[in-house]
Amino acid sequence: MCETEQNEVKLTRSEAREQAFMLLFSKSFDNEPLEATIKDNAEMFRGGVCGYAQAVVTGIEACQDEIDAKLSAFLKKGWALSRLSRPSLAILRLAAYEILYLDSVPDGAAVNEAVELAKKYTIDESGFINGVLGSLVRSKEAKQ
Repeated sequence: MCETEQNEVKLTRSEAREQAFMLLFSKSFDNEPLEATIKDNAEMFRGGVCGYAQAVVTGIEACQDEIDAKLSAFLKKGWALSRLSRPSLAILRLAAYEILYLDSVPDGAAVNEAVELAKKYTIDESGFINGVLGSLVRSKEAKQ
């Protein structure tokens, strides 16, 4: 479970992940500092922004260039991250961060959760997201 700072609302990891996705998606529309995006969107969530979501989004911002480079390697030839829809890109960055940087999240769980977010927030892009993340996981496993 994930608790907010006020300890008022407990969220499942899936709900916390969805908050992180929403923050990343919102951030994709402006050049505000991350803290401002979090503050601006806190009212959207009952009980505020979960600590897990805030930590993940902060981590993604810090590692975004590396995450984007790794994701780009698994796109079809001629494709770039800039061609992806904003929801798909936010979902891919979130899952890639969990796969690459969070040992507490099993790779399979990160992929499955990303596919579920894609089913909810994109139009028929869940298979694409599954393919890119599956390739990322296989690449990570091959290096270990």
